[in-house]
Amino acid sequence: MRRILLFVALCIAGFASAEERKLLSMEDAILNRNLIPQNYEIRFSKDNPAIYEHANGKEIEQYDIRTGKLLSSKPILIGMPNPFRNKASIKENNVVWHDADGKVYKVTDFADKNIVCGQAVSRHEFGIDGGLFPSPDNSLVAFYQKDESKVTTFPLLDITSRTGSLVEIKYPMNGMASERVSVGVYNTATQKVVYLNVTDFDEERYITNLSWSPDSKTIYVQVLNRAQKEMHLNAYDALSGEFIATILTEQNDRWVEPQNPIRFIDNDRFIYTTDNRDGYKNLYIHSLSKGTTERLTKVYADVEYIAHNDKSVFYYSAEVSPIERHLFSVSLRNGKVRRLTRGEGWHNCTISPDGKYFSDNYSSLNIPRIVAVGSTDGKIYREVFHAENPSKGYNYSTIELGSVKSACGKYDNHYRLIKPLDFDENKKYPVILYVYGGPHSQMVTNSFQAQLRRWEMYMAQRGYVVFVMDNRGTLNQGAEYEKAIHRQCGKVEMEDQMAGLQWLLSHKWADRERVGVHGWSYGGFMTISLMTHYPEVFKVGVAGGPVIDWKWYEVMYGERYMETEATNPEGFAATSLIAQAKNLKGKLLICQGAIDDVVVWQHSLSFIDACIDNGVAVDYFPYPRSQHNVRGKWRVHLMQKVTDYFEDYLR
Repeated sequence: MRRILLFVALCIAGFASAEERKLLSMEDAILNRNLIPQNYEIRFSKDNPAIYEHANGKEIEQYDIRTGKLLSSKPILIGMPNPFRNKASIKENNVVWHDADGKVYKVTDFADKNIVCGQAVSRHEFGIDGGLFPSPDNSLVAFYQKDESKVTTFPLLDITSRTGSLVEIKYPMNGMASERVSVGVYNTATQKVVYLNVTDFDEERYITNLSWSPDSKTIYVQVLNRAQKEMHLNAYDALSGEFIATILTEQNDRWVEPQNPIRFIDNDRFIYTTDNRDGYKNLYIHSLSKGTTERLTKVYADVEYIAHNDKSVFYYSAEVSPIERHLFSVSLRNGKVRRLTRGEGWHNCTISPDGKYFSDNYSSLNIPRIVAVGSTDGKIYREVFHAENPSKGYNYSTIELGSVKSACGKYDNHYRLIKPLDFDENKKYPVILYVYGGPHSQMVTNSFQAQLRRWEMYMAQRGYVVFVMDNRGTLNQGAEYEKAIHRQCGKVEMEDQMAGLQWLLSHKWADRERVGVHGWSYGGFMTISLMTHYPEVFKVGVAGGPVIDWKWYEVMYGERYMETEATNPEGFAATSLIAQAKNLKGKLLICQGAIDDVVVWQHSLSFIDACIDNGVAVDYFPYPRSQHNVRGKWRVHLMQKVTDYFEDYLR
């Protein structure tokens, strides 16, 4: 009834100007791709880097970067080239090789499904997104091979069959047996495989970030011990697999997390990325002949490699602001640094093959998208496309960007804040804290609408204050900021979120008696953590796919941040939400994909069991055929469920 009255009131208020009062529907908020700014993709010509190409749907248009003049257009032709010539591919759990004549050779031939070849390992951690690595001359192919025979399985319930069935997945839980990874190298001339002779640490080591030397003779890998506190960058002979040398090492009492392969400048020098030497993720130049490693990007901000040529290295940097990303170049000859992007905001760039030009696709809070092309000497910068605001015609509330000091007082935590439509500072409004807060994330950037999730605007249009803030443990503010969570996930994150919330609640228009919290995955963990540690603050919460106890989470991610119960019993005890269930006072809804293979069902069901044991009321809603992220129409149903929960108990 309350929702019907709200809709009627809004319709009456906007009767004279219906277009200005158009609100988001749930389908708009969750599914409508038309609310994403129009893209304008360009690429550099293979024949002439001074020309950029744009496909308009029917033709490929070519433009001169220097003048902006249209040079030519040609129809788009759709061909059917054979993608599998002189190339390795995956067949089930094995690798095969397709030669130039289309003949197929077995590279591996394991009948045991516990042996998986040519695919990503370590559950896609450490920057790993594939398992096949051809050499520069294409004569050799390196591949990952993992042995999961000692990894325990977890059963997922498939309800689609007549009687139901269990699907067993391999899930290496914290502190238990993990996969064993090796690297094979297939010689296309001899059809033989050799394996790298990796002997560092024990058999449950991680082998990451595989790179080839320019001459295809040497393979470089970063070998990390299972505790993730020591890494060796090793070189191996590609033909024999034999160890050559350890090039450099990294050690850290919290963790070492290699995520970037080395990139060779020439046969002697390569670019290396680490956050373990100067407090920020920076680029370094290592010389094999000299055995020296020198810092290339001498900036106290996190950077990210993009490309290089023989004169310069191109990279993103957060030095302008942690919520902005800009393109820079640094000279390999004299170290001179040049900022190449101009407008404020979050930039996505591509460098031309010769390194003389770049494309720039960017947005900021109120700019949906601008696409530009420029020269890397800074002399040319030409805007070629401006997207229209896709939210035009919808009555959006203003999105505010700002920052609040972290609980420790050392950092600025950035937020986005959305106030209700027709905001009146003399009224009091219910507050929803939307939270994620986990590693490798950044919820707030100076990009279009500050990375708004449209459900936030949906709720603001219905009378809620919505607040989203990044905390310590997230990206783009250096190693100390990111590693503050070590051994006790949730602690400093909660402290920072509460510091931000207390700032928000200091305003008279924020109702202290009506505060809700919502998040998914790590955000689900944070939601329940906040509700059980601060029961006097949070009246309502909705947690999706929550981690409940880190002993049930995977080895690779969980042991990096929490170590194991054997080495960190106090941390596991302090962060487990099983023991906190008795403290729950507010209304809590937990939603979970029943076939979640990331945060397995054991987490949320165990919390429900603890609530029952403690006589604590809690609401639960599973999605029987959903994995970790509930998608499509199921997601519309989910977010309506979330909305109704806040409408029923927080309004």
